[in-house]
Amino acid sequence: MPEGHTIHRLAADYRERFGGRSVRVTSPQGKFADSAALLDGAVLERTEAHGKHLFLGFPGDEWIHIHLGLFGKVAFGDAPAPPPTDTVRLRLANPASWVDLRGPTACALLTDGEKQAIHDRLGPDPLRPGDDPGRAWSRISRSRTSVAALLMDQKVVAGVGNVYRAEVLFRHGIDPYRAGRDLTRREWDALWADLSVLMRDGVRDNRIDTVRPEHTPEAMGRPPRVDDHGGEVYVYRRARQACHVCGGEISTAALAARNLFWCPDCQR
Repeated sequence: MPEGHTIHRLAADYRERFGGRSVRVTSPQGKFADSAALLDGAVLERTEAHGKHLFLGFPGDEWIHIHLGLFGKVAFGDAPAPPPTDTVRLRLANPASWVDLRGPTACALLTDGEKQAIHDRLGPDPLRPGDDPGRAWSRISRSRTSVAALLMDQKVVAGVGNVYRAEVLFRHGIDPYRAGRDLTRREWDALWADLSVLMRDGVRDNRIDTVRPEHTPEAMGRPPRVDDHGGEVYVYRRARQACHVCGGEISTAALAARNLFWCPDCQR
């Protein structure tokens, strides 16, 4: 499932290609056809992301809500658009560009109030200006749940996925099994600040890189990471490999239905 930086990047890409202009809105697959017909020819006024949720805003306070889930894909292209396949849930097009959405968990037309209800059930997002890390801290500081599980709970922190969860805990030397209530406020503020920087870099670069300059392949004289997720990381999907910092073996275990990765020596 894409992490939050990918959704913020998509919001920017939709805005760059279609923002402030009227768009053709169609649903070749048919599942969004009635809503597409209502919006066809309207101006895409704004785009917004909150965690793993994408919102495309149209006149009349109407919003297309998109959640990619595990299988959703978005593909952009320059005009002329190719004939759409019958798997395309939503196509936006103008004289210069097109974008196809396939296989999302959610693609629905919402009112302003329905959109706000989604925001209300999500935690603060490190990429949303003005979101308050204190809202997350109020839940984390009282919880017996592990900090690794809390970071993946979108009601606590929105947008953090498996990669950022593993990597930020490593960067701060925090045992992923430590209970949330055993964190200090200083530790939480440092985690939040680091997530904000790492995820903003992810939006800019469209990939996840978390290693510090002294641990890059060039600095360490090691081969670059080869992985379909891309990016240089410390522990994510590096089980049984040597830690870049201490040389110990990276561990893995299932936690909150996802594979957790950590270094037992660096994260005591």
